[in-house]
Amino acid sequence: MVTPVGLTARSTAAAVRAGIARTRLSPVLNKRFKPLITGFLDEEHLPPVSEKLSEWASHSAIHLQRLLRLATGALQEAARGQSSPLPLLLALPAPRAGGAMVPDGAFLEMLVVQSGIPLDVRHSRLFPHGRAGGLLLLREAQRLLTSRAVPRVLVGGVDTYFDLGLLTALDAEERLLAEGLSDGFAPGEGAAFLCLRLPDAGQREGAESLARISALGLGREEGHRSSSKPYRGEGLAAAFQELFQQWDGRGRKVQGVYAGFNGENFWAKEWGVASLRHARYFADPLRVEHPVEYMGDPGAALGPMLVALAALGLHKGYREGGWLAWCSSDQEERAAVIVEGTRV
Repeated sequence: MVTPVGLTARSTAAAVRAGIARTRLSPVLNKRFKPLITGFLDEEHLPPVSEKLSEWASHSAIHLQRLLRLATGALQEAARGQSSPLPLLLALPAPRAGGAMVPDGAFLEMLVVQSGIPLDVRHSRLFPHGRAGGLLLLREAQRLLTSRAVPRVLVGGVDTYFDLGLLTALDAEERLLAEGLSDGFAPGEGAAFLCLRLPDAGQREGAESLARISALGLGREEGHRSSSKPYRGEGLAAAFQELFQQWDGRGRKVQGVYAGFNGENFWAKEWGVASLRHARYFADPLRVEHPVEYMGDPGAALGPMLVALAALGLHKGYREGGWLAWCSSDQEERAAVIVEGTRV
């Protein structure tokens, strides 16, 4: 991971566990002349664009360059020790009003040069669907692995709200957190990557896994933020329904949740609907963590980030049992997973 609270997965997990916050008042003012609260990395913590990409950088948007720089360290961390090119399924921001263009296929080539990590481009995919994108891509990863097309798959997400046009558009919709406001999100950024394989592959190779993904559920919310249809919270509830139909909990209950809350009250309704309909699967009391409060909203990086935080907690022993992670995009996409330790 690369986040405002840590430049690696373990440092991010430790900071989140300790409740260390890196959101702060920004020099950018909202339409009421109040400073926005943001979670952006300082320039010194991001690697420069590679000299090999100087020509590309000379005519590319700063937004695209920042995505590339954010992804560099996280991809290198996830792919460390891998001897052959792996496919990358990468979640990206959905097209946003006022925002910069979404990266195209050339971004993968730039990422290979920037990071020095060879990728299996033929099996790689870019997925511009925002917060839920990284969890949605787990289904594609599952398909690639079970077909034995590849031995491992990288699933990741990278995103940034570090874009004045985008911030202006979101401020016009009154979605951004600012001094004196309580309903809104702190725009942030980050990158998170997972290296996935089938359980039997790990046993054959004798390499240790941090955790396992036990179930995946997907849903679609018709009443999403841009829709004229009523917002009923059905999309996340549908994702939970599929999730628990898959999960062989053997009578055990979910012990905790890494929630996709970003600070906007909007998302509370669907969590309420989904959790109440499936209350029998949750422990009482249920621990609910929402890491965005410490770093701002990392957009499309959120899904892989939540899974990684759960995996590290289970591996280190400060989390036990099954943990659920869920994410909701601004559009209709909803997704949830259950992460468990390798020994259940």
